[in-house]
Amino acid sequence: MTGLSVQSPGASVLEIEGLSVDFPTAEGVVHAVRGVDLRLAPREVLGVVGESGSGKSVTALATMGLLPRNAKTQGSIRVKGTEVLGAKEKALMGLRGRTISMVFQDPMTSLNPVYSVGWQIAEALQAHQDIDKEEAMRRAVDLLTVVGIPNPKERAKDYPHAFSGGMRQRVVIAIAMANDPEIILADEPTTALDVTVQAQILEALKRALTETHSALVLITHDLGVIAGLADRVVVMYAGRAVETGPVDEIFYRPAMPYTVGLLGSLPRLDRDGTERLRPIPGSPPSLLGELRGCPFAPRCPMRVPEVCDVEEPALQPAGPQTGGVHLAACHFADKVAAGTTGPIFAATAVDLTDRVAAAEGELRTGP
Repeated sequence: MTGLSVQSPGASVLEIEGLSVDFPTAEGVVHAVRGVDLRLAPREVLGVVGESGSGKSVTALATMGLLPRNAKTQGSIRVKGTEVLGAKEKALMGLRGRTISMVFQDPMTSLNPVYSVGWQIAEALQAHQDIDKEEAMRRAVDLLTVVGIPNPKERAKDYPHAFSGGMRQRVVIAIAMANDPEIILADEPTTALDVTVQAQILEALKRALTETHSALVLITHDLGVIAGLADRVVVMYAGRAVETGPVDEIFYRPAMPYTVGLLGSLPRLDRDGTERLRPIPGSPPSLLGELRGCPFAPRCPMRVPEVCDVEEPALQPAGPQTGGVHLAACHFADKVAAGTTGPIFAATAVDLTDRVAAAEGELRTGP
């Protein structure tokens, strides 16, 4: 089985090859990540989307060297050429914060409640830079200014509980950018925040990228966030990448039925608001034990049992016109992509069913 393999132009700051992560449990082995490969170029923004349990966050934690002790890993993760899997904690501490940093989903689990936010930013600075406490605090105030904290000099003295959820997330972004890392991982940074605050957090992330010239891996379930920020997109399902490509390719010419379903379930601004959304039917498969066939087959309107239930499709070019930069893990990827016209926001689950029915008929009867 081939995982995600994306070759970005220029030297890569992050290289993941054949990453698999298993968790032994009383019920059996959970195959949380199954053969993921990717490259991240300098200053690139890579969006990673998928349902809960698809392996997005586990991939990010593995990249930071933060997996629990019972995790069993295979493959390779190299951050600026330094291998992360199997590295000693001292080597990982040298990477975290300085070369690669992370913005976690819940800022309250990232911030220490007994220290002021200014002190925590200053601590991150002093851990990797030879500066005194006063200079570190001045830099902390500057960072709070960059991420949009009002009255930063005074707010630096406050403790995390005195900040709203959105403000705490900005503080976490300030800590992440403190040492000008080359890679920032943002794991669902806008979850549980209202739409207005989400926009503010995304703006803070954009400012962080401008200040640090970092590359960004943005993990989210919000496709609107991806559309507005990412250069490339990786769609994950059942522990592996099932589609990847430039953001415009994914949104205008999706080649994996799961991606079409995700995009088709979004609210549409060109409708009168009375039409019901069309969610993807069914649920993701259990990752206990080995999977057989395409993991999305039970939910897919294009399913051909004698094909989809037998062999899991590898990532393959979604048509010759893509030049190999748009890949999809579907036996009929070229047919799905060829049927998409105009913005995919116009697609619905019914559109997908109509579009792939012809492809299924062609498979059974021949061209």
